[in-house]
Amino acid sequence: MQEVRQEHFYNIGVSYKKADANTRGKFSLSLENQKLLLALAKEKGFDGVFILSTCNRTEISGFAQRPCQLIELLCEFSEGTIQEFAKVSNVYKDQEAIQQLFRIGTGLESQILGDYEIVGQLRQSFKMAKALQTTNAYTERLINSVLQASKRVKNETRLSSGTTSVSYAAVQYLVKNLPDYNSKNILVFGLGKMGKHTCKNLAEYTQNKQVCLINRTEEKATEFVKEHASIRKALIENLAEEVAKADVLIVSTGANRPTITTAHISKNKELLILDLSMPENVAKNVTDFKNITLVNVDELSKITDETLAIRQQEVPLAEAIIETHKSEFNSWLNHRRFTPAIAALKQSLENIKKDEINFQKKKIANFDEDQAELLTSRFIQKITTQFVKHLKDEETSVSQSLQVINKVFQS
Repeated sequence: MQEVRQEHFYNIGVSYKKADANTRGKFSLSLENQKLLLALAKEKGFDGVFILSTCNRTEISGFAQRPCQLIELLCEFSEGTIQEFAKVSNVYKDQEAIQQLFRIGTGLESQILGDYEIVGQLRQSFKMAKALQTTNAYTERLINSVLQASKRVKNETRLSSGTTSVSYAAVQYLVKNLPDYNSKNILVFGLGKMGKHTCKNLAEYTQNKQVCLINRTEEKATEFVKEHASIRKALIENLAEEVAKADVLIVSTGANRPTITTAHISKNKELLILDLSMPENVAKNVTDFKNITLVNVDELSKITDETLAIRQQEVPLAEAIIETHKSEFNSWLNHRRFTPAIAALKQSLENIKKDEINFQKKKIANFDEDQAELLTSRFIQKITTQFVKHLKDEETSVSQSLQVINKVFQS
């Protein structure tokens, strides 16, 4: 009989809970490196693998014999080491890994409770992994269950009530900490999802008409300002000049290294810099200039208000929804897990039935083959039903089940 490999489903990674922004930046994976990692995982025979890399977390989920196999992949394609990972990591196995993904997908693990931006990121990450053929039926069913739970949490609870995100927190920081924020020159550098949300939040929550936008791809900025007349566009070539004019610089670029350095900064002018990027895109040494204040993602995420208090009350409702969908997934999982053992048992019993009916046909005159077929089929169904109950009660592994059937029915 073929040996069944004892693999487990793991979720390994780092998040804001144990790792600061600088450490998370080391383990952050660019889109290109995510694709390279998945290609190597496929080449090495890992199954069901997908990656989630955001400003708050970098995690790999998938099947392996040992978690260190996935950890080595992460460290190979990031700047982090295995030793650093060990100090700040999370390693979840089987049911804990399933629970972790449900919590992430419903906003319970977000740095700002209930922030649902993670749902789109999870969907896109899995879509990419599927296109690269590193997913499997298990992870596809799991992610579908997570997304269903997420939709229900969003629609049936107030876990995402109010407007709270890192981009929203950035604007709230300005409102609370910057006198005359409506008259300040604000420069937004980078027009990814975070940059767009920041610009929209500035328009919605302030009356500031002195917002300038710079993006590396000019066409995107041109399209965006057409829909937002109060925002001015500038060219990437004029970045240093626009920084010199600014009172506030909001950086939301998606580079792997700093896009704002001391070369862009004027020594003698006060400037508040909000870095919404991960890894951080503002060089740390800009704070060597006395007039510079630098605030990163972690500091912005500490902003709390009545909204978060309301959201906290909704956590039990969200957890109840998770339990429902997790239970459905585990029922499917159990059925799938036991299928090889049940199929093997049924086949063995069918072979016995066939031999016995053929024997009795020869031995008994006017043997009622149809009646015998009906009766023995009912026996087989009842036996297999009892066997399924046994498997569930005993939580017997598939390999053990197959070994038992093989021993009992081998000729």
